[in-house]
Amino acid sequence: MFILTKFKSSLTTSRTLTTTSPPPRRRRVPSIYKSLATTETQKAVTEYLHTTRSLSYSHAEHISSNATSSIRSLILSLDFSVATFPKSIRRHLRYHPINEFEFFFESIGIGVREVKDYLPERKYFFSEDPRVLEAACVLCGFGFPWNRLGRVFKEERFVFEVSGEEIGFRLGRLCGFGFSNVAVVGVCLAFPRVLCGCGEELFGKMKRLFEDFGFVVEESVEAWYEFGRKVRVFWEMGFGSEEMWELMGRNREVFMECCEEDLVRMSGFFCGFGVGREEAAVLILRNPEVLSFDLEKVVISVKGMLMHLGLSEDEVDDVALKYPYVFGRNKMKNLPHVVRALGIHERVFNKLKSGTYHLLSSYSLVDPEEDVDREYQQGLEEIQHLRCKTHSYQKLDFLHQIGFGENGITVKVLQHVHGTAVEIQERFQILLDNGIDFSKACMLIRSSPKSLNQKPHSIQEKIRFLCEEMGDSLACLDVYPAFLCFDLENRISPRFRFHKWLVEKGLSERNYSIASIVATSEKAFIARLYGIHPAIPKHYFERFSYRKDRSTVS
Repeated sequence: MFILTKFKSSLTTSRTLTTTSPPPRRRRVPSIYKSLATTETQKAVTEYLHTTRSLSYSHAEHISSNATSSIRSLILSLDFSVATFPKSIRRHLRYHPINEFEFFFESIGIGVREVKDYLPERKYFFSEDPRVLEAACVLCGFGFPWNRLGRVFKEERFVFEVSGEEIGFRLGRLCGFGFSNVAVVGVCLAFPRVLCGCGEELFGKMKRLFEDFGFVVEESVEAWYEFGRKVRVFWEMGFGSEEMWELMGRNREVFMECCEEDLVRMSGFFCGFGVGREEAAVLILRNPEVLSFDLEKVVISVKGMLMHLGLSEDEVDDVALKYPYVFGRNKMKNLPHVVRALGIHERVFNKLKSGTYHLLSSYSLVDPEEDVDREYQQGLEEIQHLRCKTHSYQKLDFLHQIGFGENGITVKVLQHVHGTAVEIQERFQILLDNGIDFSKACMLIRSSPKSLNQKPHSIQEKIRFLCEEMGDSLACLDVYPAFLCFDLENRISPRFRFHKWLVEKGLSERNYSIASIVATSEKAFIARLYGIHPAIPKHYFERFSYRKDRSTVS
């Protein structure tokens, strides 16, 4: 009996150890053999795709040689032995098929972390959805580099949903304008949208640049890609009219000598004035020397810059009185939003467009201490001691970007604004997207910084309720910007609906303002209702208030 009990105990212990012990680690590939393992795995995957999955050898090789991370993961799933690895990897593939789409998407240039976003649901083999592979094969056969097809896929996935025959037809139409395969490939990589419908219009206009203005581009995919990227900058700025293309033709050096980064930077700068993109493009093309201006690090005194731009001292004093939070120092790159915050952006842009654009490069501070705000400097010192100072600096930088200057008011606004710089930017953009003027949006933030602490959908719903349900205009926010800080469901909506009910029933002779309805404390609001009739508070809580902790005041 003792022996049997001891045996059972031993067996139980043995089972427990077997169950809880970690799985054996696979033997890693020594550094000296990593290249060998990678090469052998790529060969095995190529053979697998070609022999087992019936892909052409060249396409199978494209996939295996460009799916580096997927190949590495496959290697790590096996025990490594120099002598047996070539056989073991092939044996593994024989019984463990790979997710072909995962290898494919990585091979065409989609980032490893992004691949999962594009994988088709519950599909692992090309035979289940052959369209993407067919499109890639046609594009590659035309001359597109296989490992750059991901750029086309991410921007215009529709291209990979049409038949290979249709893609070939579209590419042929583009070549029909007199461009080589290399030129078409380069431009399509820079501007994938041309494969979806607007290609003929674009290539027709590009043809004129070469025939009428003598444009010359080196015959390589990379050179045409760079050219296409520059054309795209202006195309997206609204270049549809003949006048625009005429300007492009006359300013060949913009496309031949300037880099895309300068075009994007300066087009973004001038578009920041709140004018049409086409106007900004015209200014650049008529005055291409602005592309050489370095505006990124130039520090300005807002007051000094306004006077440099031609405003009189009295005009500067007037705007300083109305918009004190804009004044102080800022950076030249933020000038467009500075003047938008002041509401004088059109005047300044028109002045620059009329030929005084050189004022941007000729400005400099009068002296190193000009417009230095001590309260702002003190605020910076306090930020230095914060645990999350980087987070605070990012938010401060955003405030400067939308026109707030280096002054004490900006520091105080910063103290009340919560969230990351990205979140704050999204919330600010919601204000603009809902029709609030840029200058008024900045004024709203200055008056009620906590408005930027609301979630985007909350801001959206409150503005919708204000305009549609309450029948007021956005001008109401000029008078009472704190409206956006109150809870819509538990405060704004029930109080407004009840006030409306009181007026309709003739129980309230006064038509209260939004601020009186919303901002009044709960105690004062209930007291006001009780003053109308002792039974009204009970009716409010039972029929209109959404609060879970309802209580009545007697």
